[in-house]
Amino acid sequence: MVKARPFARARGSDMSPPIQESDAMTDSKYSGLTQLGGASTLPASPEEAVLERVENTQGEHAYCVRFTAPEFTSLCPMTGQPDFAHLVIDYVPEGWLVESKSLKLFLGSFRNHGAFHEDCTVMVARRLVDLLAPRWLRIGGYWYPRGGMPIDVFYQTGPVPEGVWIPDQGVPPYRGRG
Repeated sequence: MVKARPFARARGSDMSPPIQESDAMTDSKYSGLTQLGGASTLPASPEEAVLERVENTQGEHAYCVRFTAPEFTSLCPMTGQPDFAHLVIDYVPEGWLVESKSLKLFLGSFRNHGAFHEDCTVMVARRLVDLLAPRWLRIGGYWYPRGGMPIDVFYQTGPVPEGVWIPDQGVPPYRGRG
């Protein structure tokens, strides 16, 4: 249960609406987070991006977590032209959950990164696997066509854990996505 603290005014403004602080962000289990709850800049590259994790307090239960990034972008390493994808990341956590703001910043860091579709998709998956050691993870990278050919990239760590409902990724085969 999160205990509410007294209302505090926003810095620099006596007319701002009150901001209610809670013990949730000051809880010691979140003290290692460096990006959530404050201003963050987009990392210059995926290598510079910091992915953060939090304890999975429901680790005794097997369940699926899904992140969808319908506006993922990177650059073609040959031409420098932008490439666009719809990423769907599903994972069954073990002891850790990815902190969503750090994931958003990590995915955004690909915006100026030159790599082929396959490399970008698998790099995202491998970074998450290395950080979280999930029971299971899959990613679908549904890339919009350039040069008339869509490229879809799929990566999965192994068989789906028994007893976990994994919904279809819901992205139809290419027929003019969007």
